[in-house]
Amino acid sequence: MTPVMLRQLWSLIETTQATLLVNLDDDTLVQWLLKQLKTNSALNGKETDLLNEYIESRLSLIRDLAEQRLAPERF
Repeated sequence: MTPVMLRQLWSLIETTQATLLVNLDDDTLVQWLLKQLKTNSALNGKETDLLNEYIESRLSLIRDLAEQRLAPERF
């Protein structure tokens, strides 16, 4: 997986509504993220498989970051 692909994924996660990231079930969230990435860049089968595995292994982190964005400011 290239650094560009990783940047695109995390940029997508940061710009996606937090409620969507929190409320979708695991499989749907993985497929939704992959679909968005495929729309923005041409991915081959190997890249899609790598991204799929990477996203699945980071679902907890993705949801934690989204939940932090939903939490009210504490200042």
